[in-house]
Formats: sequence, structure tokens, C-alpha cells
Amino acid sequence: MTTTERPLALVTGASSGIGYELARQFAQHGFDVVVTAEDAELDAAAGSLREYGGQVTPVRADLTRYDEVERLWTATVAAGRPVDAVAVNAGVGVGGAFARETSLEAELKLIELNVTSSVHLVKRAVAAMTTRGKGKILFTSSVAALTPGPFEAVYAASKAFLHSFAEALRGELKDSGVTVTSLLPGPTDTEIFERAGMEDTRVGSGKKDDPAEVARQGFDALMKGDDKVVAGSFMNKVQDMAGRVTPDTAKAALHRRMAEPGKGDTSEKDA
Repeated sequence: MTTTERPLALVTGASSGIGYELARQFAQHGFDVVVTAEDAELDAAAGSLREYGGQVTPVRADLTRYDEVERLWTATVAAGRPVDAVAVNAGVGVGGAFARETSLEAELKLIELNVTSSVHLVKRAVAAMTTRGKGKILFTSSVAALTPGPFEAVYAASKAFLHSFAEALRGELKDSGVTVTSLLPGPTDTEIFERAGMEDTRVGSGKKDDPAEVARQGFDALMKGDDKVVAGSFMNKVQDMAGRVTPDTAKAALHRRMAEPGKGDTSEKDA
């Protein structure tokens, strides 16, 4: 296919982890991709994605800034081609006790990236997609969206927002030709725990899922038009089903044990 015949996807947070693997899924399945992140790793990621034969456009942007989200969208539509799919994946975590350990500045930045930029970007995408009567949107939420998150209070709330927003938007867009899918991975082997300062927690030091498998499951669900997918290991699905009948207080207590600082096994990393 020529460049103008290939579908176009936009993936945020695509320099590593689930975002890179989502971009790779799109590239492997015949999409051209616009990939964005704020770090220097983006250029290397774009170079790797070009091995799949499509057009790859990297756009370095700080999505915590309104003007940078606008610049990203302008760059995406600059070629005059419709955007067929948007994977809203960029996000950050903050771990620690909200009352005494975490930084307000970091938590407000988290909200700006995880929540505000997601609403902003999808507002632009949905307007174009509904006019065309075709499109697919994927939000990377988390199984953390389904439970109160002590020691990750703002992060878990941001993921709950994304999941609720995705499901509400899907309901609004019924019969419009635009589908919305919520991707709900469990703990995944990415840089998020290190960046959130959570390596000394049970969840940060424990077994994690492969981001390539999480992305594959998310991509498949998106292409099928599913409303959501609990991705990763089978245990994530078991926990999801169990969580539907478990009181929030019990789920919060479990999350507290998993995310409390200083409770993880870091002996292997320190050796």
C-alpha cells in the first residue's frame, strides 16, 4: 500500500513499555504511526518501528502543557490524512503516603498528563472521527482503576477516571462508527514503578507481565471494537472477577499491602 492508502494511528507515551509495544502492533498490522513522548528515547523507538515498512513520525512533546497537546494534534493531521486510531497511553505514577511523602507538584503533573491531556487529545480526535463516521480510540487505564489505591492514591484515581471516561464516551458514540476501548493491565514490566519510586514495594518488586503481550491483547480488543480488556496474566482476570464482589474496604486493604513503601523484596536488585 502507498502511504496515503495505509491507515494512520497516533500513540502517546510510545518511547518504551506498553506505548512502544502498541505502536509496534500498529506498525506490524499495516498502519503508519505518529508516536510521541517527551524523552530522547523516542527517536530510537521510531527507528525501530520503521523496520516494519511503514511511515513513522516522531513528535517529541510534553503533554502536560496545553500548547504541546495542540502541537501534537496539528502535526498528526498535517499531512491531510484521517486519523484511524488513537492510543492514549502516556502516563506516570507517584507512589508513597499522600499525607506526608509525596510531592504535590508531582501529583498535579500526574493529573495533567494522565487525565487532562487525555481529555484534550481525545476531544480533538473524536471531533474528526465522528465527522468521518469512523475511528478507534484506546485508553491505557489499569486494574488499579477498579480498586481504591492507598499509597498510589492519585495514580489509581487517574486510572479510574480514564476507565470511566472511556466507558461513558463509548456510550455516547454508540452507532457513530467510532469505538472506544479501555485497556486494563495489571503490574507490567515497564519503567513506571522506578519512576514512581515504588521499587521497594511488593508490587514494584514482584512478578510483572510482558508489555508486548499486554499491548497485543489491547490491540486485538481495539480492532474488535471491545469495550474493555483486562490484559496480562490470567491472574489479572481472576482478580478482576473477584473484585466485583469484594467490598472496597477489603480491596483498599489489599492494595495497601502491595503498594506500601519498604515492604518489597529488593534483595535481588541490591545483590
